Amino acid sequence: MATLPRRFLPSTGALRALEALDRLGSATAAADDLNLSQSAVSRQIQALEEQTGVTLVIREGRRMVLTPEAADYAAEIRAALNKITQATLKLSVNPSGGSLDLAILPTFGMRWLVPRLAEFARLHPEVTINLSTRLKPFSFGAEPFDAAIHFGAADWPGTQALRLKAEAVVAVCAPGLIAGKAPRGPQDLMALPLLHIETRPEAWRAWFAAHGIETGPVTGTIYDQFATITQAALHGLGVALLPDYLAEQDLATGRLVRAWGGPTTSPGAYHLVWPVEKSRDAALKKFREWLATQVEDEDALPR
Repeated sequence: MATLPRRFLPSTGALRALEALDRLGSATAAADDLNLSQSAVSRQIQALEEQTGVTLVIREGRRMVLTPEAADYAAEIRAALNKITQATLKLSVNPSGGSLDLAILPTFGMRWLVPRLAEFARLHPEVTINLSTRLKPFSFGAEPFDAAIHFGAADWPGTQALRLKAEAVVAVCAPGLIAGKAPRGPQDLMALPLLHIETRPEAWRAWFAAHGIETGPVTGTIYDQFATITQAALHGLGVALLPDYLAEQDLATGRLVRAWGGPTTSPGAYHLVWPVEKSRDAALKKFREWLATQVEDEDALPR
């Protein structure tokens, strides 16, 4: 880095001005966000243009509009500034042991990971773990996370993975949905409204295939989380494929019943994934080594 020309390392103030202008859309809003005057924001952008030798904004009176190239640059700068902020936060909060910013799936994170974290905290009190929910894969370059809990295949570009757990699902519904007309086989479920979870688009097709029935696309309503699809099933809106550990309590109380059949293994599995460049991070290494002791598939999920 020290051998690069000075113009390739602009000041943080100039970069923050460009990022704020891109994010907020006007110099006035950027100035308010940065607690600067509008003219100061303009000077920061002008200094950045002079330093890089590239026109970054189109000036229309007092209005400044980023060029398409500058908008792309601002997006990369935003990711870099986020990383600097997270690194500084980690240093400030826990300078000795480090911290781990972990993206989790809400249901699996709360039902499988969180009950186990007390043990990790006891073994490694020097490591702070910060949890946030993410439902879909994301770019580690654009999001300030060190690792993520993910369901599916371990195929994120530029990452390594630790397999945690397979998932078994059961087809369930409210008792009233099939009262007096209980399905006599898996094919009968095709006549019922089917509820889909957004993160498992092929779940129903895989379920039917597991019962020897090949289908085309399976239609139905879509929900973004297991919490919402469970409520939809409870209110009689259709049949849902729920992880067996999640459906167990409602099945035991009779609020839900099995529409047909028992647990079926879902394609894919839960994984811990992390970017290759983070592999030697001390906090992540401790967490990964501990988590590897928790991944026995035959060990039932906590109820």
